[in-house]
Amino acid sequence: MNRCLTVLSTGPLTTVQDAGRPGQGALGIGRSGACDRAAAALANRLVGNDPDAAVLEATLGGLALRAGADLLVATTGARCPGSPAHNAPHRLAAGAELRLGLPATGLRTYLAVRGGIAVEPVLGSRATDLLSGLGPPALSAGDVLPVGEATGPLPGVDLAPVPDPAGGEVTVRLLPGPRADWFAEDAAAVLTGTGWTVTGESNRIGLRLDGPPLERVRTGELASEGMVRGALQVPPSGLPVLFLADAPVTGGYPVIGYVDDADVDRCGQLCPGQTVRFRGAG
Repeated sequence: MNRCLTVLSTGPLTTVQDAGRPGQGALGIGRSGACDRAAAALANRLVGNDPDAAVLEATLGGLALRAGADLLVATTGARCPGSPAHNAPHRLAAGAELRLGLPATGLRTYLAVRGGIAVEPVLGSRATDLLSGLGPPALSAGDVLPVGEATGPLPGVDLAPVPDPAGGEVTVRLLPGPRADWFAEDAAAVLTGTGWTVTGESNRIGLRLDGPPLERVRTGELASEGMVRGALQVPPSGLPVLFLADAPVTGGYPVIGYVDDADVDRCGQLCPGQTVRFRGAG
């Protein structure tokens, strides 16, 4: 039998992701890769893959797959009803189906298969970058995904005891940004004193946040500057945008702060309507 997975349904969005395309910024290409890097790496470890092997990133569940051969799989991140393999390796028999329901908390679920998703790489990565259009397209029903050959040993772990993504308010650490002087004196207090609501316009590029607009004291144009995952950029509306995995390489709006890199993965699990608070990391 073929070592493959046939896609039966995709839910709102399912993409192939890995560790991304580092070092391509000079070409105008962002890194991309998994939104929740820790969850993706854990899924790979559970099935004995390299940490940066390609996995599937499913948004709000709904993914259904059929195994073309006996495969070892694991899911991590947002816990979906229907997965017998959450935070644990599970043998999916040839012809068996795996169907992910709607997670109770968290937004993104990662599915690793032993051997990795073996679609063709683009510029050294199999990641789907929604902003640049690089990598394989978002999955569609009927797609057949090749699975690579296993190379590493199994870890001998039955279950990884990691917590599910938080469902309530989430607090993350914020580092100062380079353009704080573009904002009113009380902007920092407003930023850290507000529970910001994640809006439905959010995606893999960034979280759009709703709350009291941050007042700017400079109204001129800012020359485009380098941008990274975790940057908190403030457009003219005064409502911050927190960049995630598919962040642009440059941006022309002032950056008031940066979410600590260790906390950015948690932001990738925030659902529309959920609240995030920022606190100084000092």
